[in-house]
Amino acid sequence: MKKKLLIFIPHIGGGGVEKNFFLLSNYLSKKIKSITVITINKEFKKDLDKRINLITPKSNRWKNSGIYIKYIICIGLLFKTLLFDRQYLIFSFQANWYAIILSKLFNVKIVSRSNTAPEGWSNNNLKKILYKLVINLADAVIVNSYEFKKSLNKTFNTNSICIYNPINKKEVLKQSKVYLKFKFFNNKSLNLINVGRCTGQKNQILILKAVKHLKKKIPIKLLIAGRGKEFPKLNDFIKKNNLSKYVKLFDFLPNPHRFIKKADAFVLSSNYEGLPNVLLEAQCLKKIILSTKCPTGPKEILMNGKAGTFFKMNNYKDLAKKIDYLKKNKAILKKKTLIGYNNLNRFDQETNLNKYYLILKKYSA
Repeated sequence: MKKKLLIFIPHIGGGGVEKNFFLLSNYLSKKIKSITVITINKEFKKDLDKRINLITPKSNRWKNSGIYIKYIICIGLLFKTLLFDRQYLIFSFQANWYAIILSKLFNVKIVSRSNTAPEGWSNNNLKKILYKLVINLADAVIVNSYEFKKSLNKTFNTNSICIYNPINKKEVLKQSKVYLKFKFFNNKSLNLINVGRCTGQKNQILILKAVKHLKKKIPIKLLIAGRGKEFPKLNDFIKKNNLSKYVKLFDFLPNPHRFIKKADAFVLSSNYEGLPNVLLEAQCLKKIILSTKCPTGPKEILMNGKAGTFFKMNNYKDLAKKIDYLKKNKAILKKKTLIGYNNLNRFDQETNLNKYYLILKKYSA
């Protein structure tokens, strides 16, 4: 690459976006001589290749600020960086609007990676108009599913490129084998798990309602692992409905794979996604998957139902019905699981990471 690469990701959390960021950054560091990352989270420097330069605020006071404060601070850092050196290709992972506008002000090329289907954030007409103007200023826009690509292109008249999320199958299997003593799950119960940020988007309250509906009908256990603003709400629901015997609510887990391995099935209750990594990880571990047919991603991962079971969005009774069916028909649903596992090559790590490299190389000339 002729130009230096600058990756813009104001906030590094613990979700799928961040997993892809670490995988991709460390992969690119082997192929690109100069990589700089702008972020608020200096504590993650240890997880990045030593060749990657990190630009962060001098003070740690912003670490626990709201997301938009983090965006503003990092936009300031990006402005300052480009003010003194414009020999960069920008690769934005978050705050794409701001990064695109700033890159155009400095006449710098930018490749933007969009992570979440427009159905989740484009209900405001003014926002739609502004986003359409801004997104088409980017030199390239990358999305992570073909349904996402179709939706984005139709809504905003752009020409996005689809690259699937890379999955490190060997690493998932390795982490799943780490010893875990977890007596909550047992052989007498149907053991379900959900891993994801506790937000309205992920809609874990739906699973709790299904468990409440089923608790007297079948032996059932549910683990929800993730932090977020909905965490207190989920916790209150568990207490008010006497579900503590049936549900465990954990904060963020650095290694969720060993918990997923012990479960019978993974449940995704989201209202919208991009391409949910957790479903790929569940497939790596040959787990039965129950999922909403939300935009976008689950339909492609689960091959329109050949590799998993769908339930209606925002319908806990339909989810309860599918869970009850699962209890009685594990063997049938296990066959679907194997279909998903045998088609994971679509998300091969090396193949998809190299696709990113080729795109970035094209726009660095």
